[in-house]
Amino acid sequence: MTADTTGELGNLLGIWAHPDDEAYLSAGLMMKAVEAGRRVVCVTATRGEAGFPDDDLRSESERTKIREDELAACLAELGVTEHRWFGYADGACADVDDDEAAAAIADLIDELRPDSVLTFGPDGGTGHSDHIAMCRWTTLAVARAEHRPRLLYATKTKTWGDTFFSEGDRARVMMVEGLQPERLDESQVDVHFACDDRHLPRKVAALRAQASQIEPLVETIGLETYIELVRDEFFREPVAADADAIARARMLGR
Repeated sequence: MTADTTGELGNLLGIWAHPDDEAYLSAGLMMKAVEAGRRVVCVTATRGEAGFPDDDLRSESERTKIREDELAACLAELGVTEHRWFGYADGACADVDDDEAAAAIADLIDELRPDSVLTFGPDGGTGHSDHIAMCRWTTLAVARAEHRPRLLYATKTKTWGDTFFSEGDRARVMMVEGLQPERLDESQVDVHFACDDRHLPRKVAALRAQASQIEPLVETIGLETYIELVRDEFFREPVAADADAIARARMLGR
């Protein structure tokens, strides 16, 4: 199988857990869709209020406001004008009733009628329980909705992982002990969008608009490395083994 590299996925609906998830994994695809006159709607389940160091002295409302403003600036950079919050607590999506959340997403799918729905893969990329919940809810929603879009899971390739992460790095990034990140052969990827010299600076600018989350990493690894880290966006369609993978990830993420 050869991955689609055009970035042409039609009207898009992205279902993500926290501000910055959408830009890391799909900023280029969103820009491409906007440029083609497609409708792009981004959904964020939480406001990311827990995404600060333990010693951060700001109140929860102050941290929430920072994340809201940063996401608004990010989406403006990408040209995305439609965004919706679910309003769940950051870090608590695993405690939300699956039927409730899936029903809300299914309603959105039937309202918006997207061509493609983008979300996390079964392991949530990092094993974060909120990310894993997005995959679970969205998979249920696509199966239940009357309108049937193409469902695509964010993923990475082995080459990408070997380039940017050693075993020690992976252990620090993964949030669940014993959960191995999905790294696929190129032949297993259905969509691979590499941001070009026109899209990449805008993607980086959109990410850096979320400075509370991005700048510490940029300072650690350097801007040039960071730019290459975020260039490529990989997605795959669900496969038969995903049902078991989603169930296992849910148990590990609790």
